[in-house]
Amino acid sequence: MKVQAFRELLTQRPFKPFRLVMSSGQSYDVRHPEMAMLTRTSLLVGIDEMDDGIPGEFKICSLLHVTAIEPLSTGTEQSADM
Repeated sequence: MKVQAFRELLTQRPFKPFRLVMSSGQSYDVRHPEMAMLTRTSLLVGIDEMDDGIPGEFKICSLLHVTAIEPLSTGTEQSADM
């Protein structure tokens, strides 16, 4: 997926939470735009969020290895294959 697609995901209002599915099979949830930072080649995703909203650590997700993005809404969960 391209950087612009991730930029759109992170800046849409209202924000819609999503799950990144990686080529390794691992997945990471982005529930708030503040929990992700975009670079040219990666998305840094905060994980282990504490009660104060600050992540305990982060994972570096290469954009080349994102295989799907799934919405995390209460509606239907469909995946968009890359």
